[in-house]
Amino acid sequence: MESVRVLELYSGIGGMHYALKESGIPGQVVAAIDINTTANQIYQHNFPDTPLWNKTIEGIVLDDFNKLSFDMILMSPPCQPFTRIGLQGDISDPRTKSFLYILDLLPRLHRLPRFILLENVKGFESSSARELLVKTLQDCGYTFQEFMISPTSVGIPNSRLRYFLIAKIATENFSTQISDVFPHLAEGDSSEQPIVVNPSCPDTCQPDDTVQDSHVLYKLETATDVQRKMSQNNNLSIRQVQDFLEPQTEVNIDQYLLPPKTLLRYALLMDIVEPTCRRSVCFTKGYGRYVEGTGSVLKCCTETKVGFGVFSGLDQFSEEEKVRQLSKLKLRYFTPREVANLMGFPQSFSFPEGISTKQRYRVLGNSLNVEVVARLLRLLVS
Repeated sequence: MESVRVLELYSGIGGMHYALKESGIPGQVVAAIDINTTANQIYQHNFPDTPLWNKTIEGIVLDDFNKLSFDMILMSPPCQPFTRIGLQGDISDPRTKSFLYILDLLPRLHRLPRFILLENVKGFESSSARELLVKTLQDCGYTFQEFMISPTSVGIPNSRLRYFLIAKIATENFSTQISDVFPHLAEGDSSEQPIVVNPSCPDTCQPDDTVQDSHVLYKLETATDVQRKMSQNNNLSIRQVQDFLEPQTEVNIDQYLLPPKTLLRYALLMDIVEPTCRRSVCFTKGYGRYVEGTGSVLKCCTETKVGFGVFSGLDQFSEEEKVRQLSKLKLRYFTPREVANLMGFPQSFSFPEGISTKQRYRVLGNSLNVEVVARLLRLLVS
């Protein structure tokens, strides 16, 4: 296959670029475009030879895009207009302006790109933005497939269910089946609803409204919650969390331990995992600053049994005793490097000096799973 010229929109910290490299597809990113200063600093650190445009997409004229003569578009538009916990402004949200500009621009390019890959949050699949995207692709003569995929489908112990669309010019057929690329598949009609890959591991970035009325066990978990977690931990097709941790000699555990105030306030709400677990919940940009719903925390003490030792009768203790009991667990945040590992970033990925821990969590929370995208790229160009 000849080398593919790739345009990387909303490039962030380079997740799409790493996925392209991981896929083994011969290609060159001819331009990466983003306006996030921190993300751009990290991108440039890891890909110093790639042209990086610190511009708004809608501020780039058609002629400038035509000069790039690209064969593929990789993009992950802003997700806030489509998240279930947001206002769901959809196309009325100003943050969709650049994406709508891309859809307007696509039919007017002097040469249509052969391939397109788009990633977004769960919720995009039912949006007006998705309807406009599909109509534009159909009008331009593309054939496309849509999927809802979590990293658990590639053996990574992290739930991060995302919408993906891959499209190619109609003269090129999809010769590889999705089941050849991902081991867990639920059949569906992609022309109406995305195929859901590995649906048994739901997106745990937001609360599951279907279990709120269930009887609460310890740690504010319902029987449904406990059973789901047990099922995930028994899934041997998924690797253990410990495979993605930094060596203990390289981690200053004290730096990442949850402070007493956090333990007191959020102990019953935290998603706690052990190194031997085969699951963790979605890491968001608020990880490290907020606890509830932003990502799992790691129990470093392997001697204390979560739930039956420490959490039993916890509400009857004084605050001082609560802290003493909870501290036995040695609960800590995953380090930014560990979060990057769970998101499929290679060991060659690194942060430049001057990027704070808070900034690292934030940009990772806005990124994507590299391994999932790499597999989709292989499916796309096959």
